[in-house]
Amino acid sequence: MADTAVPQRSGMSWSWRIGRIAGIDVYIHATFLILLAWVAYAHFVQRYRWEDAAWGLLFIVALFGIIVLHELGHALTARHFGIGTRDITLLPIGGLARLERMPEDPRQELWVALAGPAVNVVLAGMLFVLVIAMGTLSTIWQVPVIGGSMVVKLMWVNVVLAVFNLLPAFPMDGGRVLRALLALNMNYVRATEIAANVGQAMALVFGLLGLMSNPFLLFIALFVWVGAAQEAGMVAMKAGLSGVPVREAMMTDFHVLHPHDPVRSAVDIILQGFQHDFPVVEDGRVVGILTRSKVTEALARQGPEVPVREVMRTDFVSVEPNELLEDVLMKLNGSGSGGITLPVVRQGRLVGLLNQENVAEFMAFRPYLKERQLSRDHVVTATIATEDQSPS
Repeated sequence: MADTAVPQRSGMSWSWRIGRIAGIDVYIHATFLILLAWVAYAHFVQRYRWEDAAWGLLFIVALFGIIVLHELGHALTARHFGIGTRDITLLPIGGLARLERMPEDPRQELWVALAGPAVNVVLAGMLFVLVIAMGTLSTIWQVPVIGGSMVVKLMWVNVVLAVFNLLPAFPMDGGRVLRALLALNMNYVRATEIAANVGQAMALVFGLLGLMSNPFLLFIALFVWVGAAQEAGMVAMKAGLSGVPVREAMMTDFHVLHPHDPVRSAVDIILQGFQHDFPVVEDGRVVGILTRSKVTEALARQGPEVPVREVMRTDFVSVEPNELLEDVLMKLNGSGSGGITLPVVRQGRLVGLLNQENVAEFMAFRPYLKERQLSRDHVVTATIATEDQSPS
C-alpha cells in the first residue's frame, strides 16, 4: 500500500512480530485486532451463524496475506537497487513497508512504486485463470457479502488494490509514481510538492465521499493528507540540509551520566530545562542513552535511586561529525516515537549530541548563519585586498 523511507526500530509501537519473510520481519498492529473483531461481528449478525463469522475472518486473513505480498514486491525491488527494508507492518488500512530510504534515481523509485501493484495484477491474473479452470466463470460478477466464491472475491480484491494504489494520492504508490515521473524533468523537491498537493486534493475528495457514503474513506483521507504533508516537509528539509555536516548543528554543551548514577541525577538536570536525553558513558565510551521517557517510567516503577544502567536504552545509533545532516535525518526520525538524541562520536570519543530539535533550530537560523558567514567572508576579502594594496 504505502511505503516510507524512514528507518525505524523493529516494528511500530503497539505491534507484534508474526513472522519473517525473505529476511524481513512482518508485524501486526494492535488495531488490526479491532478490524478482525468488527469483520467477525459484521458477518455473524447477517444470519447469526458462527460459520459466517469464521468465513469472514478467513477472508480477512487471505486479504492481508495478499497485502504482505504487495509490500514484498516493493521491498524486493528496493533490495535489487541496494535498499534494505526494516520491516512490514499490517494496519487496518493496509500494509506499511519501512524502506531504509527511497531511491534517489527517479527511475528506480518508479520501479519500486510500481512493484506492489504489479504483484496484485499478477495475482489477479492467476486467480482469473483458476476461476476458469474451476468452471465458475459465470459467477465472476457475483460478489455477495456472505458466501460466494472465495477465489472470485480474492481476484477482485487484487484488482481493487492495484487500481486503488495507482491513484495519484501521495504518499500511496500512485503518488510515488507521479513524483518519479515528474522528477525525470524537474527538481525533486518541486516534484514532491506537486505530488503532495495532488495527494491532498485526492484526500479532500476521499473526505467528501466519506461524509456522503463510506466513513472508512475518512480514515484514508486523513492518512493521505498527513502522509503527503510529512513527505513534502521531509524532502524539503533534506534539500535544505544538503551538504551540511553534523558538526554544524550538534550540541557541544551537555551533561553525561555514568551507568552507576541514580536516575535522580538526570531529574535534577531535566528540571533545569537544559537537557532531556543523556549519553551514558563508561571508560570514555558511550554505552547507552537515557531518555526523558525512560526517566519518567523509572520514577513511576522503580524509584529515583535505580541505577541508570537498568533503564537506559542500548539500541542507539551513533553518528560522526563529518556525516551529512541529510543522511542523519533518517536516523533521527527512525529512532522511535518522537525521535531520540544521537551521540556524535569522533574516533570513539563523544564530541556532541544531535536531535530533531537541533536540526529544526539549525534550519530556522540557517538564513542568518549564511548571512553572517557572507559578511565574514566579505570582511576577510576586503582585508586581504587592503593588505595587497598597501606599500611594502
